[in-house]
Amino acid sequence: MPSYTANALAVPESGIRRIHEIALTLDDVVALAVGEPDLPVAPHVLAAGSAAWLADDTRYTANGGIPELRAAIAAKLRRVNGVDVGADQVWVTPGATEALYLALGLILAPGDDVLIPDPGYTTFTMAPRMQFANPVPYRLGPDRAFLPDVADLEALVTSRTRAIIVNSPSNPLGVVVPEAVMRELVAFAARHDIWIVSDEVYEAFTYGLPHISPASIDATRVLTVQSFSKTYALTGGRVGFLVTPPMPGDVLRNFQEALVSCVNTPAQRAALAALEGPQDAVVAAAAHYRGNLAAATALLDERGIAYREPDGAFYLWIDVSSASGGDVATWAETFLIERRVSVAPGSAFGRAGEGWIRVCAAASRENLLEGLRRLPAP
Repeated sequence: MPSYTANALAVPESGIRRIHEIALTLDDVVALAVGEPDLPVAPHVLAAGSAAWLADDTRYTANGGIPELRAAIAAKLRRVNGVDVGADQVWVTPGATEALYLALGLILAPGDDVLIPDPGYTTFTMAPRMQFANPVPYRLGPDRAFLPDVADLEALVTSRTRAIIVNSPSNPLGVVVPEAVMRELVAFAARHDIWIVSDEVYEAFTYGLPHISPASIDATRVLTVQSFSKTYALTGGRVGFLVTPPMPGDVLRNFQEALVSCVNTPAQRAALAALEGPQDAVVAAAAHYRGNLAAATALLDERGIAYREPDGAFYLWIDVSSASGGDVATWAETFLIERRVSVAPGSAFGRAGEGWIRVCAAASRENLLEGLRRLPAP
């Protein structure tokens, strides 16, 4: 039979999904590996999606999304993020995952480099590889509060560098990039005339520090990726969006046509209702996650287990290096099988994650605390 390409076979697997798939074969697992909100979708959002199905509102939409949703997203960006864009700069996608893929497809050619956070979300490595480009990790470590160091970034830039991915609030670290650091990153990108791809999926969940969109500082070089998945607990609805500077021609319309045509119409109607309806559920979710994180960190303090204090998202970044023996991926599998708790190994997010695990605090508080009680004492 014909062979598959070496590039396709070289795309790395997700270490998170590997743990999750094993967990699905076991009984009585405390599931803390996958970033799945445990709260229900708001009734008015469900009603809008249901009404669309029942009304047979199921035809193709424009490739970029229904006009009402694109306009509502643009209005939200102006109101919440301080980013002044037109609806024609908003492209509705099946989740932030495709938005990221589209963004990289616009700016990377085969052989180009993109700077990615390490630790950083798994698709930051996978998506460039799928496009024959090279993900180049930049380290986020405890010595700098897990924030980017511009001096380190300068040392990584070459003639092949086309972009940097910035993720705030961070998955897996729970780091919110302060405004001063974000301005340094924007200035760095301008200095080298490269793009910023800004992953802002967890923007609704910050605890103490405000979320800063880099496009509010310089919209001319930022591609913004956002989503309804975490903010509105619509992970399975698969609605995200990409925001671009003004573009020539119909590039993104063509991209969408070739990849997905458009997002399913009832999901877009649900997303529109989420944006335009009451935001009580979002406020309650933020309070719930913050409460879970507070209870979890209190337990970790009591047990003497080191962690990174989260100021955003709904994850805990926990140090298990005393137990994992330099191979946290193997340790996490053993921990799952023997103790029936699924956690994401830090090495799934990059080399700098070795010795750490990511725990999702969006689980029920009872399950979250039970899973943390089963961690080995240092």
